[in-house]
Amino acid sequence: MANPKLFRIIDHGVSEYAMIEEGDRILIGASGGKDSTALAEYFGSLLRRPSGPRFEAAALHVSTEIGSPLAPELAARFDSWGIPLQTVTLSVLGRLKPGRKMNCWWCSTQRRTELNEFAMREGYNKIALGHHLDDILETLLMNALTKGELSTMPPRLAYDKYPITIIRPLCFADIPTIVRHATERGYISSTCTCTYQDNSGRKEARGRLEALTGGRYDEKRKLFEALRNVKTDYLP
Repeated sequence: MANPKLFRIIDHGVSEYAMIEEGDRILIGASGGKDSTALAEYFGSLLRRPSGPRFEAAALHVSTEIGSPLAPELAARFDSWGIPLQTVTLSVLGRLKPGRKMNCWWCSTQRRTELNEFAMREGYNKIALGHHLDDILETLLMNALTKGELSTMPPRLAYDKYPITIIRPLCFADIPTIVRHATERGYISSTCTCTYQDNSGRKEARGRLEALTGGRYDEKRKLFEALRNVKTDYLP
């Protein structure tokens, strides 16, 4: 069976940033959305390849009292791909400090903490997240325009305080490419529909990225490459 276009794009990112190494134990953050689902399918196919580094991969879904449950059909897909899937439950509202307002940032922070703690407890050395090219470029624009700093989500990030490395194998894949793959595969998607969502900043950045690149993949890649080709002599 031919390697799907999305998987070829992921292969490029994995190779470029040496994301997978011999003996790795990788934990996939399974949100239930198309991005992390595509990532799980990719890892399943990679484990079946006869060559390349030998590694282990499993997935963790962090369930909360305000998020959508993981569809049973989706869990069955993970099993068919040979990716063990576990679910842990936490109360993000219960962890909210008095006087603080519930929001997406708090929920995602608590779920990321749960991923980190699970990975360290179970002996995983890497966590694979489903952030894609658009996420990375939107974060770049948000940080530049709201914080006045040039920063974003790196494809590979080793924590200073924890024995964990974050990898983002979808770093070269944009939303349309992932959507096409998910549609072809007939993914069942479980995405968050809670009433606490406030993604106005992210939505605005997505609109700005669209206006800047016209949604064209080649221009998104050029913008990404600009982050790796910084001419400091020509900056303030």
